[in-house]
Amino acid sequence: MTKINKITKKQWIKFSIWAFIDILFSIWMQNGWILSGLLVLADIFLTKTIPWGGWKKSKNPSVRHVLEWIDDILFALIAVYFINLFVFQNYQIPSPSLEKTLLVGDYLFVSKLSYGPRVPNTPIAFPLVQNTFPILNTKSYLDWPKWGYKRVAGLGKVKRGDIVVFNFPAGDTIALKFQNPDYYSLIELYGRERILMDKTTFGEVTYRPVDKRENYVKRCIGMPGDSLYVKDNQVYINSVAADNPPKMQFNYFVETDGSPITEEQFRLMDVSKDDRKLASGQILAFLGFEPNASGQYNPVYHFPLTQKGLEIAQKLPTVKKVVIEPDVLGGGDLTYPVDYHTGWTRDNYGPLWIPRKGATIELNEHNLGLYHRCIRNYENNVLEQKDGKIFINGKEETSYTFKFDYYWMMGDNRHNSADSRSWGFVPEDHIVGKPILIWLSLDKDRTIFDGKIRWNRLFSLVHN
Repeated sequence: MTKINKITKKQWIKFSIWAFIDILFSIWMQNGWILSGLLVLADIFLTKTIPWGGWKKSKNPSVRHVLEWIDDILFALIAVYFINLFVFQNYQIPSPSLEKTLLVGDYLFVSKLSYGPRVPNTPIAFPLVQNTFPILNTKSYLDWPKWGYKRVAGLGKVKRGDIVVFNFPAGDTIALKFQNPDYYSLIELYGRERILMDKTTFGEVTYRPVDKRENYVKRCIGMPGDSLYVKDNQVYINSVAADNPPKMQFNYFVETDGSPITEEQFRLMDVSKDDRKLASGQILAFLGFEPNASGQYNPVYHFPLTQKGLEIAQKLPTVKKVVIEPDVLGGGDLTYPVDYHTGWTRDNYGPLWIPRKGATIELNEHNLGLYHRCIRNYENNVLEQKDGKIFINGKEETSYTFKFDYYWMMGDNRHNSADSRSWGFVPEDHIVGKPILIWLSLDKDRTIFDGKIRWNRLFSLVHN
C-alpha cells in the first residue's frame, strides 16, 4: 500500500494516456488480448516491479551511453514497425506501367488507413524490408507464427478508378533467380520439372505468405461482380465502354521524312530516353511502311504516347506516318490464365466475370480454367479432378461459392504493363493501400542541374 501511495500524479497521467491508446487499439483490432498490455503499462509507469530502466543506474558511463543508443533504436524500430503496418508505408514506382499518371522515380506515401490495414500474416518481421534483406539475400521475416487474413476498419473501400498498391497475386510461389515472368508463366514456358531441377538458372523455388509478396501498383478497372472484356484496346465493363484514364498510353511506330526526332520534340511528346527505340527489319514492311526513293526505309521510331503526345507527334512537320502497335506484337501467348488457352490477347481480352464474395458459380471445365487459382491458391482449398468429377477438400462439388471479393487491375501504360491480363484477379486480402502523396520525384534521364528533381510533383496528391 505504501508503494502505491508513492505513485506521483505524473506517473498516473502517463499511464492513463498509454492505457487509453492500448484500449483504443484493442477496440480497433477487435482483439481483447491486446488489453493484457495494460498490465505491462501498469508495471512500467506505476508499480515498477520489473526494473525496465535498470541499466540507467549503471556506474559505467560507457555502458549507459551504449544502452541509451540501443534503447532509442529499439523504440524507433518498434514505432516504425507499427506505423508501417497500420498507418502508411513508403513506396517507389519501379516500372512505367502507370506512366504518365505515376512516373518512374516517384516516391509515394501509401495510406493503409484508406482501405483498412491488415493484421500481418507474418507478425515477426524486420520493418521497412518487404521480404529479403539486401546484400545478405536472406528472408526478413519468420514463418512462425502465422496468422490468417483479417482487415480492420478503414476510411473507405476500393473504388473503380482508384490507384491501388497490392501484393503480387502470382508471387505466392517464386523461382528466386528468375522472378520475371512469374512462376506460373515459367511453368508454361519451360515445364515444372525443368524449373525444379535447373537451380543454376532458376534458383530455389520457394513460397511467400500474402503480406511478403512483392508490392505492385495499378489502377482498379474491374470491381467484384463485373463482367469485363477488352476490344481493340478499349475496356468494356458490363458491356459499356469504360472511362479511360486521361494519361493512358499506347505504343506507336512513328515514321519521319528522314530527319531525326530532336530531344526537344521528345520532351514535348513526354517520351523518356528509355522508351525511345528505332525499329528495323521485316517488321517495317509488316506494318505497312514503304522504302523511300533510294530503296531504304526512313527512320521509324517505336515509343509510347498519351493522346496528347499522339496529337503532337502527328503535327510534327518531319513525321510522315503514325501506326499503333498491333495486337500481334503484344505477347498474347502469356495471358491469364496461362494454363488454359483462350485465344485472348493483350488488346482483345475476355469476356470474363470477376468473382464476388458470396457469389456461386457452376463448376465446369471453362470455369475451372478461369477460377481454379482463386479456389485453390487464394481461398486455400484442395481442388482435384478425378474421373470427370470435381472434388473440393475431398468432397464432390458441382458449384463453388467465393469467400473473397476480387478486383481487376491494369496499368495506364497499356502496352507496357504486366497486369491482370497477365496474372489475373487480385483478391481482397492482397490489397495493401492507396497512394495519396508524392513526396519526392526524380527523373533518371536528367542531371541535378537539368531538372533531376521534378519540383512540380513534390508533395502533390495522387489523383485517383
